[in-house]
Amino acid sequence: MSLWARAQQLPQESLQQVRAIYGDHFPIEVRHCLATWIESRIWTSEPEEQQRFFVDELVQEIQTNADLMLSPEMFVTKMKLIEAAKNFHVQYSHEPHKLYAYLRRCLALEMEVIQNAMGTPYVAQPHTERKYSELITGLQNVRQKVNMASEEIRSLQANIESFSLQYHECLKNKGHINYLQQSGPITAERRELEACLRVQIEEMERKLNALVAQINQSQMELVDRMKDNIANLRQLQSQVLDEELIKWKREQQLSGNGVPMQSNLNTIQEWCEMLADLIWTSRQQVNNVARINSKTIVELRQPHLVEMLDDMSKQVTSLLSTLVTSTFVIEKQPPQVMKTNTRFTATVRLLVGGQLNVHMTPPRVTVVIISEQQAQLLLKNETQTGRGKQPVECGDILNNSGCMEYQPPSRQLSVSFRNMQLRKIKRAEKKGTESVMDEKLTLLFQSEFNVGGGELVFQVWTLSLPVVVIVHGNQEPHGWATVTWDNAFSPPGRVPFAVPDKVTWGQLAETLRIKFGSATGGDLSEDNLRFLAEKIFRTSLPMSTMELNAMTVSWTQFCKDALPERNFTFWEWFYMVVKVTRDYLRTLWCDRLIMGFIQKKQAEEMLAKCPPGTFLLRFSDSELGGITIAWTGEGNEVFSLQPFTSRDLMLRSLADRILDLAQLQFLYPNVAKDDVFSKYYTKPENEMLKNGYVKPVLVTTLPPYMSPSPAYAHAHSPDSQRNTPSVQSRYMLDF
Repeated sequence: MSLWARAQQLPQESLQQVRAIYGDHFPIEVRHCLATWIESRIWTSEPEEQQRFFVDELVQEIQTNADLMLSPEMFVTKMKLIEAAKNFHVQYSHEPHKLYAYLRRCLALEMEVIQNAMGTPYVAQPHTERKYSELITGLQNVRQKVNMASEEIRSLQANIESFSLQYHECLKNKGHINYLQQSGPITAERRELEACLRVQIEEMERKLNALVAQINQSQMELVDRMKDNIANLRQLQSQVLDEELIKWKREQQLSGNGVPMQSNLNTIQEWCEMLADLIWTSRQQVNNVARINSKTIVELRQPHLVEMLDDMSKQVTSLLSTLVTSTFVIEKQPPQVMKTNTRFTATVRLLVGGQLNVHMTPPRVTVVIISEQQAQLLLKNETQTGRGKQPVECGDILNNSGCMEYQPPSRQLSVSFRNMQLRKIKRAEKKGTESVMDEKLTLLFQSEFNVGGGELVFQVWTLSLPVVVIVHGNQEPHGWATVTWDNAFSPPGRVPFAVPDKVTWGQLAETLRIKFGSATGGDLSEDNLRFLAEKIFRTSLPMSTMELNAMTVSWTQFCKDALPERNFTFWEWFYMVVKVTRDYLRTLWCDRLIMGFIQKKQAEEMLAKCPPGTFLLRFSDSELGGITIAWTGEGNEVFSLQPFTSRDLMLRSLADRILDLAQLQFLYPNVAKDDVFSKYYTKPENEMLKNGYVKPVLVTTLPPYMSPSPAYAHAHSPDSQRNTPSVQSRYMLDF
């Protein structure tokens, strides 16, 4: 995140401190509109020799931004930018290093305010900042060369016009000689005039020949420069689209599994806008040179130049087409597990829409849902023969059309679909063990853009991340299994929506760790992950973590095969553990009060060595989304309470249940329960309800046979097959 983006998230008081840093001397509007440019130039100190161009480049950048502010609501900001550019030029054009040093101090003060407000230091990411600086530098270098090409075109035009005038003057003199020769007897006066004209014509032709050579050389140098500019733009565009934008899309997909996003789409938009401006200008330059060449007199035309300019025009138009079609992106993805007849949202954005004035004719975007096979055909047709026929829809979406809107302050052209709803879905035929939750579909967003007042028309489309459509809540866990696996392990540049059937445990463990952490706020330890590995592999594991991480896990093991002696899969068990922890146990887990991932036998062995009343909390192996309390009774016999599920914890919290049970005294290994759980107890209500009644409270108790004889309890355990007693708790009303 850029420094200025972080500053804008500050509370109002701290934000006022940032504004005070600049004051009237350096308008805050300039800091806002040129935020990324300023930080890219100021972040790393430049030698004073390089700083001498700083003011000129700053003024140019301000003017470029001001020229883009066409809407009436941006008029005041535009005037402030223009006034600031004039003041900077007047005050600092002879002392650019002073303005450079001033801005460095301002940014340092900004960082100090942010650090004080956030409580943590602002640390720029060196690699990201360096890459950003390199991109900006590359774009600035191309801009200078494009500006130079514009100057050369003007000079070429002037030379051609000068040649045309001199050429016609020369023809006029030649015509005058012909007239003298044909208009009567030759006199001495006429002979002298003719000789004078011949001298003039000879001088003119000498100058014209020199001018022709100069024009020809200028044309070739100009063409070489424009070729070089187009090549540089192609390289920079590839860096932005094929690296940074693809990276952002991958981060967006991983964020569906809980991975925090690092890339900033606003920064990528700024790069794309710079590219759009330079590519469009370069295209106009190529067309201008072609027009100039076509309108010059025959003597100046170079046949091979027409072919070169035509090829360059195709290249630069192709660059623009790639930029426009690639920057039509889904900023906010639709839900990847989508339930029919349920409202959902999505946002689509064109990163270069503001720069290319696409919003002058607001484009309409439509959304349809298509199958994985249709997505493959769409991509195949696009790469081979251009856009083919319209894909076959496999569902009916309500409110699936909207016009893109332009927001001048952010220069964002986007449309948000806030009330879409999938009414029905047409399923593909299933094979083998496939279920509807294995089927991946996608939302296709389509539009058509006019650029340059209709000079160019682009048909654009983009696909959402794969979605799984469900019709009932009990299908949700398996739907999330499909989505989680796809998000985590989809290879770059894949055919929609191919994923590997097997991955290493190390890869899956990292995915589970991130999934659990993002949902619950607490991490999984190495012991927790080893427990999960034992559950999914169902066999003894190597001692070495490296060997364990190299073992492969299949999609079938992950979410198809039932666990031993169970009617549910590994993923269903893990998914419900995450769900109950997220909804009811988050704070207890984050405070490390829940041991959770531990085998029942291991828990019994640990508790058997402890004094009576010692207990621990573990996730149930037999009950989906269940958490049980295991404790040591009299005679060091270990008991396990029937697991509590979400339904139970909705009625009374786990901390309150622990408070209810006097048999529980110490959290393993020897921590008094009130020392760690008391802050989670529900405070008793002493006041009567407004209607005069006293509100009853549910209290968890153990059955009478639990006291005083543990042996009696063992004999009457609800599950006589278990190696240790399981005890069923019950409720009492406490008044």
